[in-house]
Amino acid sequence: MRHKFFITTFILAAISLTVVSFKAYKGEWQSKLVTLNTDGSLTYHPDEQGNTLPDFSRVGYREGDKAIPDVPIVKTVNAPADGNGQQLIQDAINEVAKLTPDANGYRGAILLKKGVYKVADSLRISTSGIVLRGEGQEAKTGTTLIASGTGQRTLLNIGGKGTVKETAGTRVKITDGFVPVGTKSFNVASAAGYAVGDRIIVYRPSPENWIHDLKMDQIVARPGTKQWQSGEYDMHYERVITKIEGNKIYIDNPIVMQMETKYGGGAIYKYTFAGRISEVGIENIRFESDYANDTDENHGWIAIGIKNTENGWVRNVASRYFGYACVSTDGGSRNITVTDCKCTDAKSVITGGRRYSFNNTGQLNLFLNCQAEDGRHDYVTGAKVCGPNVFYNSTAKNTHADAGPHHRWATGTLYDNIVSDGDIDIQDRGNMGSGHGWSGVTQILWNCTAAKAVVQKPWVSGENYCIGLHGGRDAGHFKDREDGYWEGQNKNGLVLTSLYMAQFKARHLSPQ
Repeated sequence: MRHKFFITTFILAAISLTVVSFKAYKGEWQSKLVTLNTDGSLTYHPDEQGNTLPDFSRVGYREGDKAIPDVPIVKTVNAPADGNGQQLIQDAINEVAKLTPDANGYRGAILLKKGVYKVADSLRISTSGIVLRGEGQEAKTGTTLIASGTGQRTLLNIGGKGTVKETAGTRVKITDGFVPVGTKSFNVASAAGYAVGDRIIVYRPSPENWIHDLKMDQIVARPGTKQWQSGEYDMHYERVITKIEGNKIYIDNPIVMQMETKYGGGAIYKYTFAGRISEVGIENIRFESDYANDTDENHGWIAIGIKNTENGWVRNVASRYFGYACVSTDGGSRNITVTDCKCTDAKSVITGGRRYSFNNTGQLNLFLNCQAEDGRHDYVTGAKVCGPNVFYNSTAKNTHADAGPHHRWATGTLYDNIVSDGDIDIQDRGNMGSGHGWSGVTQILWNCTAAKAVVQKPWVSGENYCIGLHGGRDAGHFKDREDGYWEGQNKNGLVLTSLYMAQFKARHLSPQ
């Protein structure tokens, strides 16, 4: 069963429909790792170390607890007669940026009336509370933005400035010798100075002995190969404190990479992110790029790029003819929802660094109900990605490479009900590229369909999972790597047809 819904209107209705007794029917089965209870709640079954599947339910705009808003229009732009729309649109953005935001943080929506708007360079939204809305993604009846002329670039840039900045004097060590995946609590040396509601970073270092045990200082070299270095793979997870008991800290989102004393343990610290923007949305627009031929690369590269932004959204958008992506979420992006979007007809050489249809390097982001065609890595993460993140209920056709974590250690990603005519791979990529190495840990394929999949277990630091896959099983780039956790391959009747949806519903039945 495939789920089709708008996250914006789903919440209360879905909860009311969930409170039903579970009865097992012939052929139905549940994973050994998580089971549905009669009241709609879930029970997680830990492994011998205490690791469980993480809770992915708080990804996306406002953690899914608030509908994507229908922001009132405050500015209308008509399509220009000569088609040159860059200055018209940027002026409208700049004008709305000067407005005072309302109590919810919205300055207002800019309506781009149907027609064609050529953009010779790039557009930028760098102020909170602005929505750019068209009249539909159909070529003849909707709003079309075209990356005109030449030049490899992002058509629409969304993002503030700055980065995470540690608050001096707040760092304290996590004292537990082992912190398992899935937990939302741990002990620290001292919780003095912390309070419920504090935004914190959960820090996991990357010492030399961890790099060595992961064998990422031993990548078989070829020209350009880079061995991993200590300190380059430190992970910084954004979390919020929900409860404090003595020196025990509880957080809103789970640990997605186990922490161990022998690998430097972990720590927490308070932080600020001055300059990050929020409440920005892109809606109902068609994005296209000029191009010279099918392998041309001197043209629009990314339709929408998002960085240094939280609680934003992209919905009902289509992109054609770009060389890289429809939507690419970069560093500093979090709690972004990308829903009901299409990426088709890419124009580029078919090789590395191209055609990443929906690309995520941020954290707590949700991609759902999307479609990709003629891409390479259609649902993909980059390097050092901090989860949880979710790709849900999306399709990929005419693929030229695999979906999944692409390189250099993504943590905590759920690929849920992804249907691809290509491969989905979670593996040691070794000296692919410039030394991609292990693509990630706590990567989960749930009820996906693919031509075949590779799911391998890293040498250290956790597990990868393949549950309910419909498709073949491949040994991967390196045949001697240990398989990850496989369960129910080509077996119909998985009761939790969607892990994300089941977790979302369970949380709203009994908020944590």
